[in-house]
Amino acid sequence: MTTTPAAPTDAARLAVTDDQLAELAAVGAATAYEASGLDCALDPAIRPVWKGARLVGRALPVRTHPADNLPLHHAVAQARPGDVLVVDGREELCGYWGEVLAVAAQQRGIAGLVIDGGVRDTVELEELGFPVFSRGVCVRRTGKFWPGSVGDPVTVAGVPVALGDAVVADADGVLVLPPSALAATLSASRARLDAEQEYLTRIRGGELTLDVYGFRE
Repeated sequence: MTTTPAAPTDAARLAVTDDQLAELAAVGAATAYEASGLDCALDPAIRPVWKGARLVGRALPVRTHPADNLPLHHAVAQARPGDVLVVDGREELCGYWGEVLAVAAQQRGIAGLVIDGGVRDTVELEELGFPVFSRGVCVRRTGKFWPGSVGDPVTVAGVPVALGDAVVADADGVLVLPPSALAATLSASRARLDAEQEYLTRIRGGELTLDVYGFRE
């Protein structure tokens, strides 16, 4: 017999602003990671399942039992627009997610999926334009017996994830940032991008990276 996971509260979702998410998307995962100074990058085995996939949003953490995707159905029902489902799929390569759940997620305004596990229907996911980052692709079936958890803190691919954390993912990787670190990360990201533009100008002018970065010293 299954039970429905308790619905997460909305309070934690208010800690990260839409403006911060928009800037985080513009900055990208690589720059945000370097600027944060945190160990906030998921295992690099978590990759986009279609070329060009990228996402930004607020984390809705999900925990499953191995090869059971019932918690993902509960998560779609409980998600708010702009949420990213960040799922501890126990590194299990099976078809936790596919076209049907992606369409259901889009109807709810869900921004994307990050899962330490497998997914399927990758051609359809690309056609839908629904961004998914997973450990792998696999057609193996799943059960629907265990409710798991939705909204409770989890650890996904080596990184702790709490409700409302900022998530950014692109071709370079996936980051999860706590709201308390976001303002400093974005400020440092701006400074880093400005400095890189100066470095690129100098390099295009013929200088060597050894001199631009002061490595000869």
